Amino acid sequence: MNQRKLDGSAGDANYGAIGPGYAGYRRPEPAFEAAIAAALGDARTVLNVGAGAGSYEPLDRDVTAVEPSASMRAQRPAHLGVAIDATAEALPFADNSFDAVMTTFSVHQWGDLEAGLAELRRVSRGPVLVLTCDPALLDRFWLIDYAPAAVATEARRYPTPARILEGLGGGRVDPLPIPLDCVDGFSEAYSGRPEALLDPGARLANSAWSFVDEDEAQASVARLRAALDSGEWDARHGALRTQPSFEGSLVLVVGEEATENR
Repeated sequence: MNQRKLDGSAGDANYGAIGPGYAGYRRPEPAFEAAIAAALGDARTVLNVGAGAGSYEPLDRDVTAVEPSASMRAQRPAHLGVAIDATAEALPFADNSFDAVMTTFSVHQWGDLEAGLAELRRVSRGPVLVLTCDPALLDRFWLIDYAPAAVATEARRYPTPARILEGLGGGRVDPLPIPLDCVDGFSEAYSGRPEALLDPGARLANSAWSFVDEDEAQASVARLRAALDSGEWDARHGALRTQPSFEGSLVLVVGEEATENR
């Protein structure tokens, strides 16, 4: 969530318009929190970049948050620290300031990915964690059959994990299965709960929908509603309603500790 706009929002999406109800739909998923905690290891000081409303900020570490959108900063709960108004591409910290750096659902918003990744690597003494989606895997999700424009938008916006790893100087990519009852309401969280995406608020909390023409967005919703009403969705995808998890596009990219810091 970067690249500041004149209206006070940030990123390629207008969070001044779509951000107000975001925190109600995008809550931290415990399974993803556990994966992040494991990747952070014994890091005590952590920088959270594109921190939004504070999802996934560990409460048992010393966290500094950076978030350029005023709308998102305003939604941070009282128990979290106030976020610094800054962007990934220009972090106001000295080299090696933190034990680790993390960013979640943010890199696709940046104006200059490589500059942002270089900054994350610069200020971290240890690992850099990037929770994101692999655009090559988005077509695994059934939404492509009903809202192809929204899925195509996501595929254009998300950088590949390989590009992220190159920007971080190497590391690994860990696939993250998405639980059936996932409480972080990005699109694939509703793999087994399709009715949820009929809710305008749920769609608004997924920024890709803000790039889709309104007529096409409404046609997409109508297609999904008709498929649910007719039983066509359940005939094709009904097994997902009870499948414990969905192997979708979500990945945790972990940039290893910089060589000079070892």
